[in-house]
Amino acid sequence: MKQDNTLFSPLLGAYYFFYFALVGVYVIFMPKVLLDLGYSPLEVGILYAAAPFMRFLLPFVFRHFLFLSPKVYQLSLLFTFIGTLLFLATVNDFWVYLAANLLFGAAMGISLPYVETIALASLPKHRYGKVRLWGSLGFVGIALWLGKVLDSPYEALYYLSATAFLTLLFGAMLTKYDTISHSTAQDDASFSLSKYWAFWVSIFLMQVGFGGFYNFFTIYETAHGISLEMTSWMWSFGVICEIFMLYFQGPLLQRNLLHILQFATLVTAFRWMILYLYPDSVTLTFASQSLHAISFALYHTAAITYVFSLYTQKKLAQQFFLGIAFGLGGSVGAVLSGQLYGEYLFLAESMITFMAFIVLLIHQKRKESIAV
Repeated sequence: MKQDNTLFSPLLGAYYFFYFALVGVYVIFMPKVLLDLGYSPLEVGILYAAAPFMRFLLPFVFRHFLFLSPKVYQLSLLFTFIGTLLFLATVNDFWVYLAANLLFGAAMGISLPYVETIALASLPKHRYGKVRLWGSLGFVGIALWLGKVLDSPYEALYYLSATAFLTLLFGAMLTKYDTISHSTAQDDASFSLSKYWAFWVSIFLMQVGFGGFYNFFTIYETAHGISLEMTSWMWSFGVICEIFMLYFQGPLLQRNLLHILQFATLVTAFRWMILYLYPDSVTLTFASQSLHAISFALYHTAAITYVFSLYTQKKLAQQFFLGIAFGLGGSVGAVLSGQLYGEYLFLAESMITFMAFIVLLIHQKRKESIAV
């Protein structure tokens, strides 16, 4: 049943804001911090493969041995905070810091699927995006703030702990809004990836296709004569378009979600093709960034809503979505884009994303045959 408690949306928005502010510190600033502290690029790469690896591994553990209860969720919030404190204590020791990253990645990979499930169960489709956009505001807000005030490596670690604590504070208040029956590990063991294998392959390929953008967009554009300042504005413009879509996407989500996913995937393939064909065009690159509204904001909301409708094991399904897309897909995308970087990077990313579109068509045919 959809509930419309006046405190629920503000608490949910606060959780999203601080969770993605935490992600922003971790993703945008911590790699440079580690380099400044003497880590090699290879060591940074290994460290940043740890969290996605745990994100991918976790759903398989929950499928057979655990279930995502309110208690497990609250422990994940606590261990996220503890992980950031361990970062402060261990940042100068690679192996211990790697262990802290594995703990941090596991904890982060538990809390978001739990909250997404509550949000989807409690909010009408047209309101989800208006609450979720606070996560985008948190991400871009911390990026702009720390970009101005960050003076020393350890300051970033303090911000990491502060945002983790605030995520814990607001996140812990959300459990009372959990109205979904808690599957046991035995129930979750019946969860089947193979039944809708084409869908899972498609979301994996979609995120592999994002690898070049997330890891090399700045390098790619500056290598083609675009200034670093202009490239920063391009990043910001993409997030602004994302926020705009999250706010206004409600009516679109009343339509066929699978068709929305197909459309968004095709648009994303076109987006990467623009970057391949016109890497030195400021106007067309801004145009491609405007498509972030579709290729991320609309796609993401449609995808998690679609997954929510496919399975009875709601929380486990969200864990698998996060694990397969952003865990496995993100890791493979990062490694592959590093191998492919050069003139043809975004041509390859466009082809990979088009493959994701083709596989979605296969999923549609198979789903129709299952329904019959």
